[in-house]
Amino acid sequence: MDTLFRRFSAGWKTRHLVSLLIAGLGTYAFLVSRAEWSEMHRWNRAVGDMSVMMVAFSMAVGPLSRLIPKTRMIIPWRREFGIYGVLLAAVHTAIILVGWVQWDLMRLFGYELHPSGIYVMLQHGFGLANIIGIVALVYGLVLAISSSNWCQRLLGGAVWKYLQQSAYVLWALIVVHTAYFLYLHFQDFHRNTPEPNWAQIPFIILVLLVIALQFGASYKTWKQKRGRAAPDQNELPQGA
Repeated sequence: MDTLFRRFSAGWKTRHLVSLLIAGLGTYAFLVSRAEWSEMHRWNRAVGDMSVMMVAFSMAVGPLSRLIPKTRMIIPWRREFGIYGVLLAAVHTAIILVGWVQWDLMRLFGYELHPSGIYVMLQHGFGLANIIGIVALVYGLVLAISSSNWCQRLLGGAVWKYLQQSAYVLWALIVVHTAYFLYLHFQDFHRNTPEPNWAQIPFIILVLLVIALQFGASYKTWKQKRGRAAPDQNELPQGA
């Protein structure tokens, strides 16, 4: 089984194809799960949720491989899942621009056109959350572009590794952006509060799972390094 999986994961073309297939099927599943929503919000959330799932997988692979060495065979999939997670985020942004704010960039940042002809701030959280989302998208595109072997050779191992390790910043931005729309945005007292999004609890579980893996891997690494650095208790110092 291990040999078959290694062969399956070795080819980058296969990984791209399978990752793209998973992205499409996952998006469709999220789309079907919210059949009662308006078309724009169904697609908006379906694409956004699948983007979060794929980036979460990409973030979890590294810590998981440290905790369970046998899972290192899935490390190559981290790159493709991260790339398609970012591409889905770009599609998610396009849907918002076209369907939600209708290309009015002032509305994207929480402003609405007043009858007097000037823009006024109405949705403070909406604007801030979208700014965080835009920063995350730009950050993600940089990481996705730099994920190629060519870019790795161009930047050099040390610089490339430092850039890729900053993906934790990207994950934090995604979590904050997603959490706002899951728990806060639709609580406005000026309009009817919709039914809670079913993804609220799964999202918390997903975030806690990634945090637990990262914490566990960090603790294991710290413990191993501490064990190697500790002197042998059975050895006596010279001259004793």
